Amino acid sequence: MLESSDYRPMSAMFKGIPWSVTGRAILIGLLFVLAASSILAFQFLPTNRVILEEGDVSPRDIRAPRRITYVSQILTEEARAKAEEAVKDIYDPPNARLARQRVIRAREVLAYIDTVRHDPYASAEEKAEWLETISDPVLPTAVIDRILTLPEKDWQIVAAETVEVVDQAMRREIREGQLEEAKRALPSLISLNLSEDQAEVVSQLAQSFIEPNSFYNAEKTAEAKRLARQSVEPVSVTLEKGEIILRRGEIVDPLDLEALEALGLRRPAVGWQSIAGTVVFVLVLSIFMGLYLARFGRDVWTNGRSLILLFLLSILFVSLAKLMVPGHAILSYLFPMAALSMLLALLFRPGLAIAATILVSAIVGFVAGGSLELGIYALMGGLIASLSLHRVERLNAFLWSGIYVALSNIATVLAFRLPTQNYDMIGLVTLAGAGVANGAFSAILALGGFFLLSYLFGITTFLQLFELTRPTHPLLHQLLIKAPGTYHHSLLVGNMAERAAERIGADAMLARVGAYYHDIGKISHPYLFSENQMEGFSVHQHLDPETSARIIIGHVKEGLELARKYKLPPQVQDFIAQHHGTGLAECFYRQALQEQGQVDEDDFRYPGPKPQTKETAIVMLADSCEAVVRAKHPTSSEEIAELVEKVIREKLLAGELDESDLTLHDLNEIKSAFVSILQGVFHPRVDYPERGEK
Repeated sequence: MLESSDYRPMSAMFKGIPWSVTGRAILIGLLFVLAASSILAFQFLPTNRVILEEGDVSPRDIRAPRRITYVSQILTEEARAKAEEAVKDIYDPPNARLARQRVIRAREVLAYIDTVRHDPYASAEEKAEWLETISDPVLPTAVIDRILTLPEKDWQIVAAETVEVVDQAMRREIREGQLEEAKRALPSLISLNLSEDQAEVVSQLAQSFIEPNSFYNAEKTAEAKRLARQSVEPVSVTLEKGEIILRRGEIVDPLDLEALEALGLRRPAVGWQSIAGTVVFVLVLSIFMGLYLARFGRDVWTNGRSLILLFLLSILFVSLAKLMVPGHAILSYLFPMAALSMLLALLFRPGLAIAATILVSAIVGFVAGGSLELGIYALMGGLIASLSLHRVERLNAFLWSGIYVALSNIATVLAFRLPTQNYDMIGLVTLAGAGVANGAFSAILALGGFFLLSYLFGITTFLQLFELTRPTHPLLHQLLIKAPGTYHHSLLVGNMAERAAERIGADAMLARVGAYYHDIGKISHPYLFSENQMEGFSVHQHLDPETSARIIIGHVKEGLELARKYKLPPQVQDFIAQHHGTGLAECFYRQALQEQGQVDEDDFRYPGPKPQTKETAIVMLADSCEAVVRAKHPTSSEEIAELVEKVIREKLLAGELDESDLTLHDLNEIKSAFVSILQGVFHPRVDYPERGEK
């Protein structure tokens, strides 16, 4: 069913596709999930990598296969932890405001005590009770008793000395947790001129007034620890080639595992969680590709050979990613992602190449341990290759595509390495060189694979189509010699189809070639077709309608036989079979109805199928429009436009375009393209007068 836009619900993606075809595609998708998950989750090829965990016993001596210098995260973290531990806690300096407050409080309390001591009406018990009510500080009972019994002269000396001692003590740093130590140091601050009893009372009173005045500063301490960690340079470890990392029988510790990881010698044990995660990851990617094919690649979805080729290429490059990416510093940058993108862009279309590039690039990042850099590196190279290599009219197209991929690789490496500011210049140049080699390797691999795969899988390439447009091709040459009217009709239909395909984004070259060969079946009996007959004469005037219809319809079958004989590509053969769809030989059908009254409609109907692609539908419309306009001899552009619109409307209402994916917008563009060409061919001519005799 045609729609005015490209939107279709998911249920409509599979409409018109037989269940057997869809089932085959789903089966191949499940095989991809199984194969790709197995490749990613398990190690099939022999390797010198070992499965060891911390605490395991080394089964053999393990030596470094090459010289390597790497940054040890474990040693670096240990050094940073030591530097952090060496940083002492930071306390704020003594709080002068708090010290003043304690001195003031001491004076206030001592003044109150002095007032109580001089109360002439209170008994000793009442004075003691009044002093016990002091809450800041709380004076011990023994201290209160001694205060009340001191002679006045001694009391004045004690009060003055207490304020002085509190003042001196609070000037010093008293941290939290050091209060008792500060109290024990108070006797050393008391004047030596006091007696033992006076000094003891001063000490007991002063202890009640001092408190911590320097507090722990968590922010400054954390900042100091952070700066201490930052000041520690990364610890590098160098292993010489042949150096023993683990001896047989030794217990594996974290440092050993780190060295094995750096050398790519450690293979972690595969658990069910790892397998399940891999399967889910590959399944999601496969669903993405399946939906893309059902929506935008129905020709691939319904073609078993194309699906198998896509499956084999994807599995091949997934295997290459597993071999080249994990544990390799330079080799991973040589993974030829762009080669797959080039092949799919040439063998199928750029859109499919882009979808496959996204899928395999995600797998590259997955096998690289979640490396964003390698994933983007593969993705950008593949996208550039997909978009830069579409049509290959000359072999140097591969060269330029490889150059673009190399430039993309270098740009990606620089984008990820330069912002670190601690990059190794030699390493940076090495990676850039690997990016250039990647572009060259991908172009060479794509060039060889393009010709090999197109031959093995019978895929029609642009170069093949280009060869088929040459007038020297045996079939076109026969068409020109035996049926010149059909030949020129095919050329005009080819021009119309190419222009229309360009307007709607279809394959213009395929449409042109399909138009050139759609009527080659007329070579067998060219004189039976109107474009090869003289004006006013028709052989069918002497034949019954059934015979005429059988002859006319038979040119499709004869055309397919010639196409197979001359090994035309399957995509070109589709134009021969579908350019009339399942329509009626209308003229002979109406003639039979007039003569006989009732006839079997199937005897006058083309075998089909209906056009399955936009390109075959365009050729059907171009063929009918050219024939109608040639027969009607319109005298204006408006008449040509009306005839074209009528033909398109009839084909639309007859259901001949239902399976072609053309939209109403496409049909409007096709109409405009047809009219622009037809009015240039069938425009009215000026009737030039003959020259008279002198």
